[in-house]
Amino acid sequence: MARKKKRRFDYLRKKFPKRMQTKLVLLFAVIILVFVALIARITYINVSKGDEYTKTVLSQQQYSNTVIPFQRGNIIDRNGTTVATSERVYNVVLDVMELLADENKTAVDTTVQALVSSFGLDENELRQQIKDSPKSQYLILKKAVDYDTAKAYEKLEKETKHITGVWLEDDYKRVYPYNSLASDLIGFANEDNIGSIGIESSYNSVLNGTNGRSYGYQTDNASSEYTVQEAVDGNNVVSTIDVTLQNLIETAILDFNNAHKGQVRTGEPGSANTAVMVMDPNSGEILAEASYPNFDLNNPRDLTAKYEQAAIDAMSDEELSTAYNDLWRNFCVSDAFEPGSTAKPFTVAAGFETGAITGDESFYCGGYEHVGDYDIYCHNRSGHGTVSVEETIAYSCNVGLMDIAAKIGVANFTRYQRIFGFGQYTGVDLPLEASTEALLYDADTMEETDLATNSFGQNFNVTMTQMSAAFASLVNGGNYYEPHTVKEVQDQSGRVLETKDPQIVRKTISEETSETIKKYLKAVVEYGTGTGTQVEGYSIGGKTGTAEKIPREEGKYLLSFIGAVPIENPEVLVYVVIDEPNVEDQSSSTYIMELSQTILSQILPYLNITKTAEGQAASRDTDTDAVTQEYTNYDESYTDTYGNSSGDYSTEDYNPDYTDWVTDPATE
Repeated sequence: MARKKKRRFDYLRKKFPKRMQTKLVLLFAVIILVFVALIARITYINVSKGDEYTKTVLSQQQYSNTVIPFQRGNIIDRNGTTVATSERVYNVVLDVMELLADENKTAVDTTVQALVSSFGLDENELRQQIKDSPKSQYLILKKAVDYDTAKAYEKLEKETKHITGVWLEDDYKRVYPYNSLASDLIGFANEDNIGSIGIESSYNSVLNGTNGRSYGYQTDNASSEYTVQEAVDGNNVVSTIDVTLQNLIETAILDFNNAHKGQVRTGEPGSANTAVMVMDPNSGEILAEASYPNFDLNNPRDLTAKYEQAAIDAMSDEELSTAYNDLWRNFCVSDAFEPGSTAKPFTVAAGFETGAITGDESFYCGGYEHVGDYDIYCHNRSGHGTVSVEETIAYSCNVGLMDIAAKIGVANFTRYQRIFGFGQYTGVDLPLEASTEALLYDADTMEETDLATNSFGQNFNVTMTQMSAAFASLVNGGNYYEPHTVKEVQDQSGRVLETKDPQIVRKTISEETSETIKKYLKAVVEYGTGTGTQVEGYSIGGKTGTAEKIPREEGKYLLSFIGAVPIENPEVLVYVVIDEPNVEDQSSSTYIMELSQTILSQILPYLNITKTAEGQAASRDTDTDAVTQEYTNYDESYTDTYGNSSGDYSTEDYNPDYTDWVTDPATE
């Protein structure tokens, strides 16, 4: 073996003699030195002239850094109807450097003419933009060009020579197919995909996605190297609202306001505000929520629905800002007011829950009651006579309610106000919910007179959302559900990502108390103050309210009705408010009952609400019921005016401490 290796070595020595080996070593050394010299030279060039050469290279390439916009998610109603979506549009972008660098001197004129004819641009302004920005490679000439316009331009570009430096950038535009429908509830998003008010604001992060990006270089020989990071689209939000139901309500509201437009206050709509909430009392789902005046979501800065054009033109910037905020304000969530007699069922319910009453009591109403230093009047100053607990609700007797509140006592009364959610946020998934905490008494600050007036809904404030959620618990067996406007979140393919299940926040009253209260609410509509809301074939229970607004001497009123159908086992809750109707006598309950009856008669069949076999009785037999006969002979327009019959208010009795409905005996 050793002999074979020696022979191989001898062979190699003969093949590469010593002289050749020396030459190979020298050649290798030279090559190494050349590489070292090249590295040194490259390093020198990079340090001393790197930026210059880089610019030279890049000048021969086109760098592209393009944003790929995400598509904001849709808002869909409970039945799958899209109420807010994002449509593909295009931004017209001009690379001025490329345009001016084109060797063909006709490129500028040809390109300008194409842009003017295709997109309606002003030629003089466009030429000035080109002159002012000669080095711009990204000059946006027009945004949100629709698909048809964009395709027409692309066809022209193919047919015309020397159009240079123009491209159409993909983008999306927020579109609302139903214009003003549910405007307060849906809200709108601006050009930067930031939601303003409504679901658009509350669920902004859910609806928004993430922009993608395409970037890289393209050389003159058409070779390219690009990196693409795809956009991530936003998710869809399925709301609890029903578009058809919403339309029925808004039509009724609009008809009312058109009927009374300018009737007393010239140039003003039929009310300062008209609002309606429809809720599922067994889940807290808001099925519809409307207020008037509303606005066009596709043109949210159009104030002509509320103001005359001349008045708009005369507004300062500050006044315009205030006008926009007023127009976009969601009355159902952001406005607080005294509830009036719609609060009376809560007082009675608290009486049952605390054991202060059993339901067998009777009260005598002589037209007023002396509390503290004041005579506090019933709306019927002639008095209701002897009334049962049911009749205190049916006839809306202030005296009976004051007697019940006195039995409950301050500590328990204020405790139950908070159990019902008054003075607290409801947790509704809409922005700018009004705070009413500072407008509610506690056990340390409520005095005897405050207890009396709070018992029938005066001297504390609520929102429509608060009242709806609380009333739902009165009629559904005592479960307080968190009100909400969204059912679920889906991805773009329709796959459910999150379900918004009904949330029971607390128990307010027992089922036994709830059954009793429902019986009393039915009496209101059968023979009491709410007979005007009856709809044939349906068993309705509810409560009317007429609240005199502050300052009391101005004679402005807020009318309301809240009810549930069928009252024995409620499937739907309806709350209607008319704030300062544009009529001669704002305190007349006729207006609220007519509007409520119109709404109920239209939405109950649509919702397929259960009918009763016999329908609802028109009234109790007034020939055999002295109390009802007395009420029947009393003018309905005097209902629920917090101790003052309509037209019976004297500014001389006004007390700034909310005691206009009381009279100091010393001044009588």
